[in-house]
Amino acid sequence: MSPKAPRDRILWIARIERRVHAWRERRARRRGRKPTVLLFPGYGGDGWVRVLGRVLIVPPVKSTKPGERARVRGWRAFASIPVGYATVRITIGGRTHEVAADGGGVIDARLEADLLPGWQKVEASVEGSESSESVLQVIAPGARHGVVSDVDDTVMVTALPRPLLAAWNSFVRDEHARQPVPGMAVLLGRLARREPGAPMLYLSTGAWNVAPTLTRFLSRHLYPAGSLLLTDWGPTHDRWFRSGSEHKLTNLRRLASEFPDVKWLLVGDDGQHDDAIYTQFTSEHPESVAGVAIRRLSPAEAVLAGGRTAVNDHSGADIPWVTADDGAGLAERLEHVGLLPPEN
Repeated sequence: MSPKAPRDRILWIARIERRVHAWRERRARRRGRKPTVLLFPGYGGDGWVRVLGRVLIVPPVKSTKPGERARVRGWRAFASIPVGYATVRITIGGRTHEVAADGGGVIDARLEADLLPGWQKVEASVEGSESSESVLQVIAPGARHGVVSDVDDTVMVTALPRPLLAAWNSFVRDEHARQPVPGMAVLLGRLARREPGAPMLYLSTGAWNVAPTLTRFLSRHLYPAGSLLLTDWGPTHDRWFRSGSEHKLTNLRRLASEFPDVKWLLVGDDGQHDDAIYTQFTSEHPESVAGVAIRRLSPAEAVLAGGRTAVNDHSGADIPWVTADDGAGLAERLEHVGLLPPEN
């Protein structure tokens, strides 16, 4: 077998995926169904914003109340049909921009916008459809502290690496059945209140398909509002599956470039590769990291998650690293190293 065979095979898989999506889109359009835009909480800075969303043809569902849009959850989120390369009209701050979605229907656009710091509204439409709305957080130029938190097994108990359980959680279970990690909502809430307008971002290897479910989960369990940085689902041009580590590192590096004056507290767990990812980012951008907090999985969670990853010894590092079993333990250790003001 030639050295290029594995790459060629994956390219073939990616081409098949695109053809399947195109066939499903044509079939849905023949039935009279139209695409819509789902916007996700984004973020921005002085003079610009990063708008995130996806163009989809969503399976029809029944609304529960008159005038209320039906929720897309469970398997329906993955059954939605992505509409690649669609032209999307985005309106923010009185200005309208036209952007193109990528081949998977994902919108990730940096646009010029003069907005006040805080949460601002953004609207989008495609092919003359009804406008969809979301919000994004504009970070004040004087912000000095921010939080980037993992999601799976850090704020939400999911045991994501175990394939069967991950499929059950993603395709079947309602967000009401998912459990928050004890104490993490309180911890992240305290961190968010350290500085008015401090950026809060949830960085996950989860697919954009679960963004609506994740947003409702965070709100229901009183987690602070934050921007979502998820990823697409399925093969790429050179991989069977997208690299979660690469996705996280790419976004962390982007945040370091976009907000050079912000020091980030990085929050994760020891069930995937957060320690290794944060170690690499900290070595590359020590000026952008205030500290790292790693939640240790319980023995049962570690079994479901396929085991723990080894957490390196960071006792000699210049940047504080703390570990604990839950949010309360992490809060205590963050107080000890001066990264979290004591409660009054």
